[in-house]
Amino acid sequence: MAPRVVVLISGTGSNLQALIDAIAKGTLKAEIPLVISNRSKVFGLERAEKAGIPTKVLALKPYTTAGKPRTEYDADLAQLIVTAKPDLVVLAGFMHILSPAFLDQFPSTPLINLHPALPGQFDGARAIERAFEAFQKGEIKHTGVMVHRVIQEVDGGEPLLVEQVEIKPEDDLAALQERIHSVEHVLLVRGAALVLEQEAAKKNNSAA
Repeated sequence: MAPRVVVLISGTGSNLQALIDAIAKGTLKAEIPLVISNRSKVFGLERAEKAGIPTKVLALKPYTTAGKPRTEYDADLAQLIVTAKPDLVVLAGFMHILSPAFLDQFPSTPLINLHPALPGQFDGARAIERAFEAFQKGEIKHTGVMVHRVIQEVDGGEPLLVEQVEIKPEDDLAALQERIHSVEHVLLVRGAALVLEQEAAKKNNSAA
């Protein structure tokens, strides 16, 4: 039985599509039983539905409107994921900071995130824009992409894969974004495969 990968998204889902395509080609030995978005009517949900993958939308706004804490949202999100029995949870452009109310529900299930910056640089939102601005000021010569483990500190988990991305003098922001996204699509698939291999090795060792 293929390992189960639950994917969390917030937008267009181009990185989700990279996972879907890799599974279809057989380069990623896995299945995606569920895609969850914290925003409705995003194109990533259409990508999942086109691939025959069940989807759920769980938005934060109804919780905050009702005066409920973010931790209650996080706990409900975690339970939604737990029902899909994942071997891996992938944050693919998921724009929500997760609290211990979420993270504590996954003591043994790995969670990974894709972030368009090098470790320790431009953590959090607008990472590509901030890197481009820093390049224009002469503060950096390149940026990068990383796949890292998810912890409470935003983009602060252990890097699993890191790839440097060139910033060219003639680049505008759109050109840099396109170059970074092309690297993201490859690196996320590699990161998911790496973690699933690590988890399979752990199971084999414990069974031996």
